Amino acid sequence: MLINVSTVGKLENSGGCDTRRVDARDTAAALETAIERYNEAWNSHDLDAILAHHAPGMVFENHTAGERVEGDDVGPHIARIFENAPDLAFRGRRLYVRDGLVVSEWTATATRRDGSRVEWDGIDVIPFEDGLILRKDVYSSSHRPRALDS
Repeated sequence: MLINVSTVGKLENSGGCDTRRVDARDTAAALETAIERYNEAWNSHDLDAILAHHAPGMVFENHTAGERVEGDDVGPHIARIFENAPDLAFRGRRLYVRDGLVVSEWTATATRRDGSRVEWDGIDVIPFEDGLILRKDVYSSSHRPRALDS
């Protein structure tokens, strides 16, 4: 018995390969372009551009921080992230893309309130549907960032 996990997180029992058609907006090639624009929006702190990539009801869950918001609460949550870290920036390390799914490894840098600079590593798991982000699951070492020289 083969068990396939779809991009919306439901399990399907099937006797063979998953042969569903992939929407052109969810192909690996299309998602590479979409995630590049999404990452640029994060680094520009462009909240409107970030939210334009999200599906209605999108779930943003930072598993390290124990934070989970969805739908209309995602925008204000991201805005608070930018308020708390006005110079927050991300540098991509590795990107894994397949139809309907992006996994991104990154390093973030920011300045703490005391003026010290820190960095930490993380990974985002981002399923797409119809070219929009269904959820963003964040796992990181932000609870133990590395100090940077000034």
